Amino acid sequence: MNFHSLFKKTIVTRNIFFILTDVILIAVSVWLAFLIRFDGLVPAQYLHFIFETAGLAIIFTIPIFYSQGLYSFSWSYVSASELISLFKATSISFLFLGAAIYISKDFTSFATFPRSIIFISYIFVFVLCGALRFAKRIYLHIIGSNRLLKKEKILIIGAGDAGEQILRSMFSAVNSPYTPVGFIDDSSIKQNITIHGLRVLGKIEDIQKIVKKYQIEQMVIALPSASGKTIKNAIENGKKAGLKKIKITPPITEIINGHLSLRSLKDVGVEDLLGRERVSLEIKQIENFIKDKVVLITGAAGSIGSELSRQTAKFNPSLLMLLDQDETGIFNISEELKNKFPHLEIKSLVANILDRKKIEEVFKNFGPKIIFHAAAYKHVPLMEAQPDEAVKNNIFAVKNLAQVSLETNVEKFIFISTDKAVNPTSVMGATKRVGEMICQAYNQKNNVKFISVRFGNVLNSRGSVMPTFKEQIRKGGPVEVTHPKMKRYLMLISEACLLVVQAGSMGKGGEVFVLDMGEPVKILDLAKEMIKLSGLELDKDIAIVFTKPRPGEKLFEEILTAEEGTVATQNQKIFMANLSNIDSVKLEKKIEELKKIVGSPQDEKIISILRSFLPHYKPFKG
Repeated sequence: MNFHSLFKKTIVTRNIFFILTDVILIAVSVWLAFLIRFDGLVPAQYLHFIFETAGLAIIFTIPIFYSQGLYSFSWSYVSASELISLFKATSISFLFLGAAIYISKDFTSFATFPRSIIFISYIFVFVLCGALRFAKRIYLHIIGSNRLLKKEKILIIGAGDAGEQILRSMFSAVNSPYTPVGFIDDSSIKQNITIHGLRVLGKIEDIQKIVKKYQIEQMVIALPSASGKTIKNAIENGKKAGLKKIKITPPITEIINGHLSLRSLKDVGVEDLLGRERVSLEIKQIENFIKDKVVLITGAAGSIGSELSRQTAKFNPSLLMLLDQDETGIFNISEELKNKFPHLEIKSLVANILDRKKIEEVFKNFGPKIIFHAAAYKHVPLMEAQPDEAVKNNIFAVKNLAQVSLETNVEKFIFISTDKAVNPTSVMGATKRVGEMICQAYNQKNNVKFISVRFGNVLNSRGSVMPTFKEQIRKGGPVEVTHPKMKRYLMLISEACLLVVQAGSMGKGGEVFVLDMGEPVKILDLAKEMIKLSGLELDKDIAIVFTKPRPGEKLFEEILTAEEGTVATQNQKIFMANLSNIDSVKLEKKIEELKKIVGSPQDEKIISILRSFLPHYKPFKG
């Protein structure tokens, strides 16, 4: 017997159990109603009413219970919604029962029927059938209470929906390692209220005294929509209270259309300590943009591309196409999405975006309407050493895709750009700025809307500073920081990708959107926080050493040139750069010049051509 058959058989068996139990409880409810009505001794002339009333109650009640979903609930996770459904179903069934008995009053057998029996039976059915459905949850709660001494006491920060879901998950899980003690919430209205029997004990500023008073051992922060400042404040108060174990729920951007449980919790990461503001999104706008569309993501095996794939999948495209040269990476992200979204149609493609014939074939066969172009070479020092490769992948490939998009009536082409495209000092940044210019120029050619989105560094992306620091800390140091004054804009990769999708949905064509990355973070501060988070002490357990900027690196990345400026949009985290018009003829001419020399060892000539139409490009001088 396969798993599906076994699962189906288990469901049928459970349903039969609940139906038979309900039949017994309904019959018992009617019998108890008669006993109460006649003070424990039912006169002989009324005995036949017990069987007739019970039979009618069962006939009316069981089908209505079934129609209200009262046999398709989770016994461990039964909640108020099931209680409301039970109330509605019992009320409807007893209205039918009352009507049937009222209609039958003209018959001799029902002429003397005591009407109060209907009301008393109704109460018993609601109470007994409700008790049956809540029995397992009550049992789990009781045995959980009996094991308090075996579990670690935990404080939940946040008495909202997220905190309630986490608490319910703790109560429901038999093997939960936690004993919840109470809530913390900064809302004055919520002080001293109780949620599932646990009280809101105070505010974030009270964490230290509450930890001491109740001997708290762990803390979970359930504030997915809170500001970065609030999150950081809660973590710092927990650490001052001496807590070594602090868990946190993911931000709201990672739990769209989902629910929180104990499995959602993660250890506090350095991103939670930076005090960054959380993003807000127009979910409906994104859904209208993506739903039932064919979406193609290039570079889908990379950090940005794979996260774009995860976020896009949440909004139900009709087909999600994942394209990359990295065979293993494409396989991994495809399998991940197939497991998470089993009903989503996914097409995995291994291809080189410079292969015009293959790209034309892909577009012709699948007809993508939305393109997220995330494929690019991004490592600054490598591209400084090999500018011809940067030009091929970051310029020629963009033009290639743009031309095919024009020929196949794509609706929107969203180009993933970077803050390094602003006043570039690197070949990588310069080529990405040319990519933006191609999108601006091609937006004028027909109805395809070409949109660029710029953002800075994303936390934990492949090749970024955080994985490098983690590895250096794991090896015992030293942690290498380029310069004590180096700063970078940092954002969660999930937030950045969702804002990219949001910007794509907003774009009318020709824009370069700029993501508000918050305040720039000193890389030195990031290194210190990561060392502290690892449980090590700076200069005692591990050292920080300073190197020097590598070729093409700046101490600080701008988001805009001085001449650009921004225009606000409907989303407070997305701005639009004011850019000058592009001379399409000159752009095409310069790209053709690059094509003639790429492939031969003329690095200086490549840089010279880039400088000739990028006046703000100032190559790094080592």
